[in-house]
Amino acid sequence: MRTTPPSPTGSESVVSNDSRPRIGITTYLEPATWGIWQREAAILPRVYLDAVAMAGGTPILLPPVGTDPSVIGILDGLVIAGGCDVDPGSYDATPHPETVDTRPGRDDHEAVLIRAALDADLSLLAICRGLQMLNVALGGTLHQHLPEVIATDDHRPSEAVFARTDVKIEPGTLTARILGEGATGSCYHHQALDVVAPTLKITARAGDGTVEAAEVEGKDFALGVQWHPEETPEDLRLFTALIRSTQ
Repeated sequence: MRTTPPSPTGSESVVSNDSRPRIGITTYLEPATWGIWQREAAILPRVYLDAVAMAGGTPILLPPVGTDPSVIGILDGLVIAGGCDVDPGSYDATPHPETVDTRPGRDDHEAVLIRAALDADLSLLAICRGLQMLNVALGGTLHQHLPEVIATDDHRPSEAVFARTDVKIEPGTLTARILGEGATGSCYHHQALDVVAPTLKITARAGDGTVEAAEVEGKDFALGVQWHPEETPEDLRLFTALIRSTQ
C-alpha cells in the first residue's frame, strides 16, 4: 500500500479508469422486493457505490455469507457500511429495550474483515455502524441508546430522516488532514461509542460529546466516522482520501 498523504480538499476522481482501486463494501442481508419477487437479498444503498466510483474506485460488494478473510488480498481498500444496531452480545452487554433488529451474523462477518484488514494494513473507512463495529472488534463498547446519555434525539430526529451534525476535529490527526478543523455531516443513529478500544484514538466529537470519528493508532489509513459521508455527494473528501491512500 502506498502512503501518499490525502489531499484536504477536492471531490474529483483521483485515478484513471485503467487503474481504479478495488474497494470492498460490506452489505446487508434483508428481505427485499424487486419486480414480482419478495426474497432475502444482499443489499446496499446505491449512494455508497456512487461515492466510491465518483472518488475513483471500483466498488466490490461483500455480503455477510461465506465469510473469508483472505478476500482482503484482492482488495485495495475496505468500507464498513452503516446499518442496523450492533448486537450487544458482541461486547458482552445485556440488550437495551431500544436495541432492536440486530444481525449477529453480520457483526461476526464485519469483525473478521476489520481484523483482517488491519492485520494487512489495508486502507479502511468505517461509516456510522461501521465505526461502532470497528470499536467493538477492537475491544470497545457502545452506548445502546444515545438519547439516554445526551438527553436529546438530535442524532436521529425522526424515522428515516437524517440529521445534520457539526463536529470538532482534533488537530494533527488524519481526520484533520482530510477535513480540517471541523465538518458537518448527515447522521442517523441512536447508538454511539462508549468505552473506546485501547488502539483507537478519538479524533472528532459533536458538541454534545458524542464520539464522531476515531482512528486506529499505528495505521496509515484506518478511520471511522459516525456520520454518513456517502449522503453528501458534493463532498467526497473521505472517499477521495481513501482512494488516494491505496496508491
